[in-house]
Amino acid sequence: MKRKLAKLEKTPSQRQAICQEHASKNKKLAKLEKTLLEGEKGEKGEKGEKGGEVGLAKGALLASGVETEQEFNRYLAKVDRLCQRIVDTLCDLFEKGSDWEKAKGIFDWLWRAKPYRYEYGGSFRLTEVLDAQLGEKGGGVEGGESEKVGNCLGLTLLYNVLAQRFGLMVGAAHLEDAFGLGPHLFTVLYTGGRTIDIENIFSDGFDYREHQGAPPMGVGRESGEGKREEWGDRELIADIYHSVANEFFASGKWERAIENYDKSITLHPKYTRAYLNKGIALVQMGRAEEAEEWFR
Repeated sequence: MKRKLAKLEKTPSQRQAICQEHASKNKKLAKLEKTLLEGEKGEKGEKGEKGGEVGLAKGALLASGVETEQEFNRYLAKVDRLCQRIVDTLCDLFEKGSDWEKAKGIFDWLWRAKPYRYEYGGSFRLTEVLDAQLGEKGGGVEGGESEKVGNCLGLTLLYNVLAQRFGLMVGAAHLEDAFGLGPHLFTVLYTGGRTIDIENIFSDGFDYREHQGAPPMGVGRESGEGKREEWGDRELIADIYHSVANEFFASGKWERAIENYDKSITLHPKYTRAYLNKGIALVQMGRAEEAEEWFR
């Protein structure tokens, strides 16, 4: 048995070749992330790719922490697989339906597949919500009713990625406080000269009307509570980086937190919460003087 196992051991040259292959893959993703961070902002909901040559799905995977090109491509294939399952079920709708009907069809399909999909404080990474929706999270059974999928960011990301794949014009809206639970995100569909709110945390949240009275940012309540800010793909991706940074912050990894806060700020220069949290992280590192500029 020992002899057989010995034959499976990698030689130093083989190990070096594997390391070089992974390094090459990581360089490709690093280059793509650089394109994302340096790219100019595209139009909200525009079909195609934004952030240079990077679209929402790819940008969200990068921000979610995908480390190798193989893993990156595997998750893009999962997006395709999920789209194909929706088409197989709703083929007539996608041949003849309006954008409104297609958007609602996607929404209803996702909730039928996972009736208990929303989880407060749940997954926000696109990788995790894809696995959960497909029933590949923690050995879950596809279509299992009890499995959670994600929080408001995770569900909004997933819906917008799928909607864009079907040529729908979607963005997002951010509320600084909603339902008394703090910051909140939901989808906005642009069709027929109007906007339709899609509240992804409720099974009956398509064409949701309760957020429409929220004033836009810069108008109304001084506290910012309940104010509505329209977001595009770059802002959504920025929120993933911000959420990743918060996880590093919670575990005391200040430098990693600041690295991700910086990426969030690069993509969304008006994201006040990211500036504030970066300043707090700097204070934790004993760099209070440097932190002052981030509190302004």
